[in-house]
Amino acid sequence: MYLQYYGLKSIPFSLTPDPRFLYYTPSHREVLANLQYGIQHGKGLIVATGEVGTGKTTVIRAIMSRLDRSVLTSNIVNPGLSVDEFYQNIAGDFAIDEHKSKSDLLIRLGKMLALRHSRGLRTVLIVDEAQGLSRELLEEIRLLLNFETDTEKQLQIILSGQPELREKLNHPGLRQLKQRISLRCEIKPLKSDEISGYLRKRLKVAGAARLDLFTSDAIDLIGRASEGIPRLINNICDNALVSGYAMHKKLITAGIVSDVCES
Repeated sequence: MYLQYYGLKSIPFSLTPDPRFLYYTPSHREVLANLQYGIQHGKGLIVATGEVGTGKTTVIRAIMSRLDRSVLTSNIVNPGLSVDEFYQNIAGDFAIDEHKSKSDLLIRLGKMLALRHSRGLRTVLIVDEAQGLSRELLEEIRLLLNFETDTEKQLQIILSGQPELREKLNHPGLRQLKQRISLRCEIKPLKSDEISGYLRKRLKVAGAARLDLFTSDAIDLIGRASEGIPRLINNICDNALVSGYAMHKKLITAGIVSDVCES
């Protein structure tokens, strides 16, 4: 309802993981570089972590959008799957039909991976919210890393999750999986001097006629109230725009932000 009032073409602070709105902090650039390097050079298992709301899913979407047609991906977004459901998802994404059992599926998967690798093609399995994976599924992921040549992994696996994922992988029973991690990276909250750029980027992508809708005092307060967590920033800013529209304010001030944070 505030779009026309503020000269916007779309909602700038939506909570959906749209990679168009990704603001590239040094932390985000480092994570994207690690993911891209790991996929291109057959590094096997990559673990990316970050606090709730820091944009892990958005980063995953961004890396997927960068991959060309030579890369085949399976993206698991529900970590609560059973082993059978896990493999059904993989089979569907990799177009492996008519398998009679798990062992038959793994044989077919192995042949597909070997053929693609021989042609210089990459195959990637991405698991989001991986901190929710059961020990049983993590063991299956370890076994999938056995698809390899003498020099490279034939299947690249990215586990993305909250900091609890690091704690889970430190469990003594998962030491074999932990030893196979080739790259680790972490998405960090925005620093105070990155908040303004983040807001301007999202406003620009949303087609804003002006990018200075938030006063400097408001931006400072948003940073403190959100502790640099993008999801919280988006929630505060969206509600502030709703309030500003209701109050017929062309600029979002610290007072408006304060009211939003206290409500």
